[in-house]
Amino acid sequence: MLIFALLTFTAVMLAACALFFWVTPTATEQRLQALTPSSPDRGWTETVVKLVGPFAHFSSPTAGMDATPLRLRFLNAGIRHESAPLLYFGAKTLLPVATAAAVYSLMLAAGITDSTELLLSTVVAALVACYLPNLGLRWMAARRKREIFENFPDAADLLLVCVEAGMGLDAALGKVTEEIRIKSEALAEELHWTNLEMRAGSPREKSLHSLAARTGVEEVHSFAAMLTQADRFGTSIGDSLRVFSDDLRHKRQMRAEELAAKIPTKMLLPLVLCIFPAIVMVVLGPAVIRIVRMVLPMIAGYS
Repeated sequence: MLIFALLTFTAVMLAACALFFWVTPTATEQRLQALTPSSPDRGWTETVVKLVGPFAHFSSPTAGMDATPLRLRFLNAGIRHESAPLLYFGAKTLLPVATAAAVYSLMLAAGITDSTELLLSTVVAALVACYLPNLGLRWMAARRKREIFENFPDAADLLLVCVEAGMGLDAALGKVTEEIRIKSEALAEELHWTNLEMRAGSPREKSLHSLAARTGVEEVHSFAAMLTQADRFGTSIGDSLRVFSDDLRHKRQMRAEELAAKIPTKMLLPLVLCIFPAIVMVVLGPAVIRIVRMVLPMIAGYS
């Protein structure tokens, strides 16, 4: 028994040492990191990539990331890190295994020994955990799209003011990027990437369509189509922006009214389940107590 414990301790220590030397960078890597500027989050990101990356190949697609719609979903969520696919598919590989093992252990600890129930619960838990990265990515993309939608009318108004003041469209986009950053970092980042594409020589039409694809917001698609048509047919960009801004503000107002109209319906369930029973107890409680005090002695006297 003592020999088995020593062997187990030695195996665990060797595995911990191997993991430490694998994660810790060598002297050459440390010198390269000292020479190149890095962000504060880069260290832990590289560590997580080293740990999760080898497991990503079990669930990653065979085609390249550029050929899959997943890249567009990452862009909609604002994720541009080169290691994001490895972390995503690594999580889709490790989470089902870890969740299934945890559920199996908890069920055994609870005294459940039925093999069918154990197998079914473990498989269901693994399937749910496999879709957790999808739900997280979808939630991040939806939150970012909402932020861009809510702040895009203000950006359109700023762009209209800059264009009517005599600035060109490229310079106006750069000015709007600086001003809108105070309110929305996501929208400012997308406009900044659009400015960089146009400065690098990309056609304006292609840059605007790339902006619409990265954001995934319908209003940005309409904005790109409007500017493309105005540039192609030679119409006034200021007049087009004025009509587009009015329509965009109207859409935002209609969305706010729609959300406000849904509040009574959403409040109905908590009102019925939480507030209404308390009101009934406060209003009818004294009457019920008084009736019970009067009726019970009468029943006892008759019996």
